[in-house]
Amino acid sequence: MLTIWGRLNSHNVKKVAWFAEELGIDYRRIDVGGAFGMDAAYLDKNPNALIPTVEDGKVVLWESNAILRYLAAEYGGERWWPKDAAVRAMADRWMDWQGGYAEAQRGAFINFVRTPEAERDQGTIDRSVAASARRLAVLDRYLGETPWLSGADFGVGDIPMGVYAYTWFTLPIPRPPFPNLEAWYARIRTRPGFAVQVAIPLS
Repeated sequence: MLTIWGRLNSHNVKKVAWFAEELGIDYRRIDVGGAFGMDAAYLDKNPNALIPTVEDGKVVLWESNAILRYLAAEYGGERWWPKDAAVRAMADRWMDWQGGYAEAQRGAFINFVRTPEAERDQGTIDRSVAASARRLAVLDRYLGETPWLSGADFGVGDIPMGVYAYTWFTLPIPRPPFPNLEAWYARIRTRPGFAVQVAIPLS
């Protein structure tokens, strides 16, 4: 059985739990990090003191997008891990691109979700929203050319930004119109596992 360590209010843990649902993998998730802390046994598995970490047989792996790639290759078959390297790369680039987006959105997320209202920094929020919108404009343009970040079909490349899109559309912030992004997000919300693994209260 696949074991996922990490609390579900983490973007990176949500990615892995959601994808495990998509793949129909038998798994268990153990709360680690944040209020749940990290014991010595966990830190022995992941000395970076970050989440998530997964264990699958003899494989112990951290870094959420590396985990997604492993699960796709190990369990997804051609549907989720195409043999054509060029097709895989189309999805793969958006998984890496998500890392830059996460940094842009971080200021708004931290201030609204993890900071008491009286201590919020509006300047940080405004800069974060503007930086996020600049990046999402790129995404919106691409989604005007193809229905999914993975190409013609929903794939592993859509998972990381699907998680961050939930936060973007949930935070109480002004959002410029991105019709292609909005249509993609509406399709994302119908995916199995999204409601229970991603669309939970931000905390």
